[in-house]
Amino acid sequence: MSGASIYASRRAGSLYIAPFAIGFLLFTAFPFIASFILSLTDARLQDQLGDAHFIGWHNYAGMWADATFRKSLGVTFFYVFVTVPLKLAFALLIAVVLNFKLRGIGLFRTAFYLPSILGGSVAIAVVWRFVFASDGLVNQFLHGAGFGGINWLGEPSTAMFSIILLRLWQFGSAMVVFLAGLKAIPEDLYEAADLDGASRLRQFWMITLPLLTPVLFFNFIMQIVQAFQEFNGPYIITGGGPMKSTYLLPLMIYEEAFKYFNLGYSSALSWVLFVIIALFTALAFWSQRFWVFYAQERSDKGGH
Repeated sequence: MSGASIYASRRAGSLYIAPFAIGFLLFTAFPFIASFILSLTDARLQDQLGDAHFIGWHNYAGMWADATFRKSLGVTFFYVFVTVPLKLAFALLIAVVLNFKLRGIGLFRTAFYLPSILGGSVAIAVVWRFVFASDGLVNQFLHGAGFGGINWLGEPSTAMFSIILLRLWQFGSAMVVFLAGLKAIPEDLYEAADLDGASRLRQFWMITLPLLTPVLFFNFIMQIVQAFQEFNGPYIITGGGPMKSTYLLPLMIYEEAFKYFNLGYSSALSWVLFVIIALFTALAFWSQRFWVFYAQERSDKGGH
């Protein structure tokens, strides 16, 4: 290939990736760097950027003395540690059920996936708020069954339960990934287990779950990142209340910036959230050597 054609190919390639590169620089790299710079200042949203003063690590040092931040951090960890395992377990259960070869199973798969498409929208969060209101659908059902109504959104424990339930309802995306992983497991392994007299439960623990660990690892990472960034549910359904019981860290970041106009402090909070997500992700990648089983490893060991 001549030098002119190589140059033309590189130029064409550069033109193809230019929209992505420009978009990444403008909407990802620049805000990423700018937020860190703002986190080192006392910038306020209503002021000119030139009015901001460099204060170093004051925002980071001061947040640990902030009772609201400590409360929000604890609520966020509780929300993540409860929702992620429950959502993964429920999504895996539904995926196993939908993996059976039954007539019309495609319709059921579509129906179970729909909540994942709709669940993150503002409209569904508004509907969820009315469903769990004092005179909402859930309390009407309880009254009809002879039970008393529950103040779902007015008590700290039940308010968090309603937010967690909305998150669990959005299990469709994790379910689809699990279902794809189940389809990739060779059928001959189950046939051999049947010949050995292994029960369905034993087959699940000894065949399905070990071979599904790479998919489980992927879903775990995705759900951890999404759960730490949850915003729509707490903001629309409870507004962070009552008594800050659903005041997740993304909601605090939003209010510090757009309600109290503390842009510098809000940027520092967002970077703390970023570091927390990065640490959990790094810990998950480090731990995978102890519990994630890859098929390539199995073939390599078999070759020896």
